[in-house]
Amino acid sequence: KYRFKKDGKKHILIINESTLEDSGRYQVMTNGGKCEADLIVEEKQLEVLQGIADLTVKATDQAVFKCEVSDEKVTGKWFKNGVEIKPSKRITMTHKGRFHKLVIDDVRPEDDADYTFIPDGFALTLSAKLNFLEIKIEYVPRQEPPKIHLDCSGGEHINTIIVVAGNKLRFDVPITGEPAPTVSWFKVDKEFKDTEGRVHVELRTELSSFVIESAERSDESTYNIVVTNPVGEDKATLIVKVVDVPDPPENVRITSVGEDWASVIWDPPKYDGGKEVTGYLIERKKKGSQRWMKMNFEVYTETSYQSVRMIEGIMYEIRVFAVNSIGISQQAFTSKPFMPIAPTSEPLHLTVEDVTDTTCTLKWRPPDRIGAGGIDGYLIEYRKEGSTEWITSNQELVERCGFTVRELPTGEKVEFRVVAVNIAGKREPAFMSQPVTIREIVQQPKIRLPRHLRQTYIRKVGEQVNLVIPFMGKPRPIVTWSKEGQPLDPKQISVRTTEVDTILFIRSAERTHSGKYSLTVQIENMQDTAAINIRVVEKPGPPLAVTVKEVWGFNALVEWGPPKDNGNSEILGYTIQKADKKTKEWFNVYEHNRQPRCTVSDLIMGNEYYFRVFSENLVGLSENPGVSKNTALIQKTGLIYKPSDYQEQDVSMAPKFLTPLVDRCVVAGYSTALNCAVRGYPKPKVIWMKNKMEIRDDPKFIMKHSQGVLTLNIRKPSPFDGGTYTCKAINNLGEAEVVCKLEVKVPQ
Repeated sequence: KYRFKKDGKKHILIINESTLEDSGRYQVMTNGGKCEADLIVEEKQLEVLQGIADLTVKATDQAVFKCEVSDEKVTGKWFKNGVEIKPSKRITMTHKGRFHKLVIDDVRPEDDADYTFIPDGFALTLSAKLNFLEIKIEYVPRQEPPKIHLDCSGGEHINTIIVVAGNKLRFDVPITGEPAPTVSWFKVDKEFKDTEGRVHVELRTELSSFVIESAERSDESTYNIVVTNPVGEDKATLIVKVVDVPDPPENVRITSVGEDWASVIWDPPKYDGGKEVTGYLIERKKKGSQRWMKMNFEVYTETSYQSVRMIEGIMYEIRVFAVNSIGISQQAFTSKPFMPIAPTSEPLHLTVEDVTDTTCTLKWRPPDRIGAGGIDGYLIEYRKEGSTEWITSNQELVERCGFTVRELPTGEKVEFRVVAVNIAGKREPAFMSQPVTIREIVQQPKIRLPRHLRQTYIRKVGEQVNLVIPFMGKPRPIVTWSKEGQPLDPKQISVRTTEVDTILFIRSAERTHSGKYSLTVQIENMQDTAAINIRVVEKPGPPLAVTVKEVWGFNALVEWGPPKDNGNSEILGYTIQKADKKTKEWFNVYEHNRQPRCTVSDLIMGNEYYFRVFSENLVGLSENPGVSKNTALIQKTGLIYKPSDYQEQDVSMAPKFLTPLVDRCVVAGYSTALNCAVRGYPKPKVIWMKNKMEIRDDPKFIMKHSQGVLTLNIRKPSPFDGGTYTCKAINNLGEAEVVCKLEVKVPQ
């Protein structure tokens, strides 16, 4: 508040920011005296340099109240209709130096009021009025017809755009018009409304865009845009052409091959990608390989090509690509596999085998020189004498060396040739030496009956009957079968007839199929006939009334009658068997006995016998025998048995091994056997031991004893089965044993 300052002999008192309270008497005292003075502080007068003025402001305009006072340090407040104004986003108050401002933005009707500025500390008031000016405007909407703004030559909006397949197309169309026009897109005549997806439309202010994200061939079309509003309409056309790489060439095929070359042709692609095809690229590879080799590095413009420097006998494949200004076709068609082959020679000895009024049968021999590819077949071609056009008679290749050409013109002279075909294509043809006249050659019908059918043909019941009977005759004769003068039943007997033979077939023969069959072949009034006797046989029935007629000594007379059914075959004989009444075991006495009786000898005294008889024909013995109703009893004659008075030889002996066991070395997993031979009486008991331990019921070991030969079979031995094996034979007179070692090795 107070400061003191000394300047030489002067002493100064400084009062900062004096106020009315600072008025009074001030004294300064020194050691030499004192001095007094009065201070009078007067109130300072504020001078207004610029007052605020009334304002008239329109809506949304800015109102600025500004005043200027003489003291820069004077602050103040602003009031609206006596209420202090607080600052906001729309109202700001500033104080810079002597200037005070009140700024009202975006004036509104409620801002119409009296505004006052009052400086702080002074009895002073500055006032002004803000008048809000309300302006009424009548809106008349602007109208403008729609218009599409495109840089087009000519009077119409037609735009042609070429886009490469796979690329993005965006076509922006500027549009004006009041009111804002309505935009419609059409693909040809169908309205297009998609706003999402690969092909879509984007609508923005004064701009409409047609977008194709990844162009495809199907997008190629004419698109129309139509804009309309109440005032008018405008339209434009967008022609989209999609260009792409071409499709691959079609129908790639090999036309001919040689020893080290092949000719390939193809058809141009159906779709050239929208750009002219400039040429082709050819590649080849060996079949089974994945490595393709280029045949040309420059674009090849022709549709045929000859590939050279190939290896004979190796299968190859060729593919062709099409090229245009966009690029190379994505994929290529591949030819069928082919093989470079040296050509074969022509067929040999082409001759005519048969001629009718519409057909000609040819035969020939294979070529004498055949290449590595062999022969796939033959093509037979003909032409009328004097004509130059050869006609192919077979659509598919003929593999055998013979063919019948049909539908030939009757009475015409026709030339023939035969062409051998293999993987290399057609070869040199073989020609007939002179034309052939097509007319019927009449040949009398004749049946060539096989030798075995000239006598009775015999088959068993259930067997097949298959008779193949060739015949001759031209034109083709009419073949007729009959049995006993009656036509055949097709349900039981099948007949098939060709041009050269006829076949009679019975799947399962029966007795009723027996009889006399007649075959007739007829051409107009000429015919030939053959008779075939067929007999179907089966086993005969049993003999009848088997009886023991007489018994004497050790003999018996047996008689019987022939069977009721002989099986449709002559009875060739009888088989007689006997059986003891006690044992009931049957034994043959006679076989192939021709007579219906026989004498059975060497019967045993005291026994009683039955007899049975089988009848026999061409098929065999009857299923059931005829059994005798009575028996033959051989009476005892009273003989007395007298035993011999000699002494039997004693053959008893202790066991003795004739053949010892032999040491063996075997491979594990392979079955083996140990063998030895022993003699002894009574029959010795045999014991097998392994490492001194008896082998009992072990399925791994099988022990056999036959006529003194002892065998021990060991199934799939393992190293554990190796060791010392002992065979011991024991009876009541003694015992014997043999030993061997068995080693089992594991294969390395």
